[in-house]
This record gives sequence, structure tokens and C-alpha cells, in this order.
Amino acid sequence: MRKFLTTTAAIAVLMGMGGTAARAAENVEVLHWWTSGGEAAALDVLKKDLESKGISWTDMPVAGGGGTEAMTVLRARVTAGNAPTAVQMLGFDILDWAKEGALGNLDEVAAKEGWDKVIPTALQQFSKYDGHWIAAPVNVHSTNWMWINKAALDKAGGKEPANWDELVALLDKFKEQGITPVAHGGQPWQDATIFDAVVLSFGNDFYKKAFIDLDPETLGGAQMKEAFDRMTKLRSYVDDNFSGRDWNLASAMVIEGKAGVQFMGDWAKGEFIKAGKKPGADFVCMRFPGTQGSVTFNSDQFAMFKVAPEKVPAQLVMASAIESPTFQSAFNVVKGSAPARTDVSDEAFDDCGKKAIKDLAEANTNGTLFGSMAHGHANPASVKNAIYDVVTRQFNGELTSEEAVTELKAAVEAAK
Repeated sequence: MRKFLTTTAAIAVLMGMGGTAARAAENVEVLHWWTSGGEAAALDVLKKDLESKGISWTDMPVAGGGGTEAMTVLRARVTAGNAPTAVQMLGFDILDWAKEGALGNLDEVAAKEGWDKVIPTALQQFSKYDGHWIAAPVNVHSTNWMWINKAALDKAGGKEPANWDELVALLDKFKEQGITPVAHGGQPWQDATIFDAVVLSFGNDFYKKAFIDLDPETLGGAQMKEAFDRMTKLRSYVDDNFSGRDWNLASAMVIEGKAGVQFMGDWAKGEFIKAGKKPGADFVCMRFPGTQGSVTFNSDQFAMFKVAPEKVPAQLVMASAIESPTFQSAFNVVKGSAPARTDVSDEAFDDCGKKAIKDLAEANTNGTLFGSMAHGHANPASVKNAIYDVVTRQFNGELTSEEAVTELKAAVEAAK
């Protein structure tokens, strides 16, 4: 295994004690898909933090909220023998690259800073490979959220829906107000994000059997048909122009009062904050009805690729900066997510942020913290993409619920 410089040596190099190697090491090239306003503002926190340490940042943004486009660009770069320093990545994608031997080693900095003790085990499943740290988790996003326009909710009676029937009643009231009930972007990962929450609303056991255990009877059963029926119902509340819409544009519809609610992970909160909106006053954050007490998560991590030896020092300093409690607080306050460390204070977070941190801790303790199917933390990409295909076809009316159940069972079996 490649021998890596110590963090002390890395800093020495960064301070100029290494001639040409130092100049090469003072830069990180970062591939990511954080291109919306709220995401860019959050990423700027990391850029400025590294700049304060003497490290310049070469930005490689690739638009596309699910990261699919970014992974295509990455594959081309790695194939050409020119891997970036660090790449934003999710779940099983990280492990796939690790299996290919493409990732570096962060053990030195992780051991020095005690990452094992403060990063939740559920995240370490994707931050480590073969016992070695290969990625630095930036945050924990939970995906089973609803973001509701407060004025529209108040006009509808002010009651947050506690179950499916109350949700449908609220959406009907939004329709009566003349606004789009559900703000949605017709992209496969967005369709799957809603489906994730709908399936979880039938119970923790159902979600686990379906998306983690991939149990054929559950995937092809009557309750899954009911889940697809609910997707058909939700589709009736989406506007005609939803196809291809980016998620942040759907968030803007809720922010501007053109739509009532968006079903989206807590990165959406970053858009509300960027627009100057406040939780409780301008918008309401709540769990998808029926999923209270449970959390489906994804975790943005920076996978560190194998790079030339002279570039390793900056890479290690970047990894250390990402796991700094100060950065974890500052970044996640802006991003809308919870810190990837369990020892970060919630003091700087707003009400939704405090709720996210509290929900995460409780779910972690109670065994109700599940990797999100829609966001690559329940199963490898082949299975995820097979589910995406069926869910999107059904949502767009190409499959009936009965057909979707049959197709889902067969597609997952073929993708295993």
C-alpha cells in the first residue's frame, strides 16, 4: 500500500517547505454536483476554509441533483488516468470505486482525529473499505421530509397532516386555493425520493424487507401495489410542466407560494434559507406522514482518489478540514443537513436543523435509521437504477400499479 505523508508533513509542505511539490500540493481539484444556490453557498464554506489554510480550489461542477451526470464525467477522467483530488459521492458508488482500487487512504488523519468514535457506524459503512478510511463524510441528509408553504398551510387550516388521509385532504385544499398542490421535478431520482417515503410510511419492517433485504414477496405483494396506488394519487396533484424540472426549481415554487408542498430531502431547506425564509414563519418542515420516528438517510462524502504523491498532502488537509467540528457546524447550517459527527452542537442550527439532529440521534439509537433506496444507500447502483426505471414508468402512467409490482419484483431480481 502506498506510504502517505503524515499530516504534520503535509502542513509543512503546504507552508512551502517542498519547492515544486509544494506548489502542486497547494491545490485540490473537486468534482461535485452542488450547483444550486443553497448548495453553492454551503460548498463555499469549505472552499474558504481551505483557502485560509493556503490551499486553492479547482472547481469541477457537474449539474444534476442525483449525481448521475457527475459519475459519467468521473468515469471518463479516471479512464484517462487523470482522477480529481476529491469527488462528491454517495453510498454504494464509493464502495464500487474502492473495489476498483481507485481510492486513496485516509487512515492517518482519521486515526489522529478519532473519526471512529464520532462518525456514526451507518456512515462508516460507506466511508471505509477493507478496514481503511477512503472517504470523508460531510453530512447526513434525511430524505423523508415535507416542505410546506406556511401561508398556504395556514389558509388550509394550519394542521400538519399526520397520516395519508390527512395529507390527501391538505393537497385537495391546496388545489382549491388555485396553487399547484405538489411541487415536483420529473426526474427518476426525484420520483424515487417520493416513493422512498411512501414505502416507509407503510412501516419500518416493510421498508427494510422491500429495499434493504429485497424480499421478493414484499416487492411483489399487495402492500407494494398500494404504495404504487398512492404514487398515482400524488401524480394527480403535480402540474403539467413537471417533466425534467430540477429539484431546486420545485423548491422555488413552494418558496414563492406557487405550490403547497415539496417531498424532498433536507437539502431543500438550503434553498429556503438562501431565499431568506425562516422555518415556522415562512415554511414548515415535517416528516412524511407515517414516517415519524424513522429516518431514511444519505450522506454526501468526499471520496479521495489516488493521486500523485505530491498532491496527497493537500488531500489529507482537505479531509481533516471536512471533519472539523467547526466546519461541520458551519457547512450543515447552510446546507440544511445534520453534521456527520455526533459531537457537534446544535446551537447554531435553526428549528428544522435541531429537529434533524434530534431525529437522527433517536433513529440511530432505536434502530430506525435506514439507508435511502433513492439515494444509493440501501443497495448498489444496479438495483437502485432498476427500481428507478419501474417507479418512473409507473408515475408517468406507463404502467398500472399491478404491472408495476410485477415489473419491480422481476427488475430487482435481474439486477441483484
